[in-house]
Amino acid sequence: MADTSGTSPAANFLETMKSYTKTQKGFILAAEIVLGFVIMICYLSSNYGGYSGVAICEMVFAIIFFVVFMMELDKRFHVVHWVWSDMFRASVGCLLYLITSLVCVIRGAGDGPLIAAGVFGLFAGIIYAYDTYTIYLQLRSGEQQTAVPSSRFSTLTRRRSAF
Repeated sequence: MADTSGTSPAANFLETMKSYTKTQKGFILAAEIVLGFVIMICYLSSNYGGYSGVAICEMVFAIIFFVVFMMELDKRFHVVHWVWSDMFRASVGCLLYLITSLVCVIRGAGDGPLIAAGVFGLFAGIIYAYDTYTIYLQLRSGEQQTAVPSSRFSTLTRRRSAF
């Protein structure tokens, strides 16, 4: 017989997703995913669909990092430095969205969806910039916590020099 007293894995996943979305990082990643989807729709409905590659790639990368951080896979897989990878993703996304959005807003005369995608892309660039800033603060505070105190460092160097 099946155990009907427990909750289903899908319900647990949805609860985990809801609780992670309430965190600051989860909210930022969810906003990046939603904006990426809206921008992708705008680009695909415009006359110039070539800019949709930026929105698709950044949305997929945001989904990957959302799942990794939500499921706490970053604590299990130490092969990748997830915080530095996330900072690289956010900073590149910021630059790509700002550049392509400015090009679309300047060039998109008469093409409403392209101008809308450019405006949403500027908002996405700002969110990606804020994400980069929060990751920078996280890295900076993490470096301060792992720093070796000078008294311990001097005793370690004295021990090494004795050999």
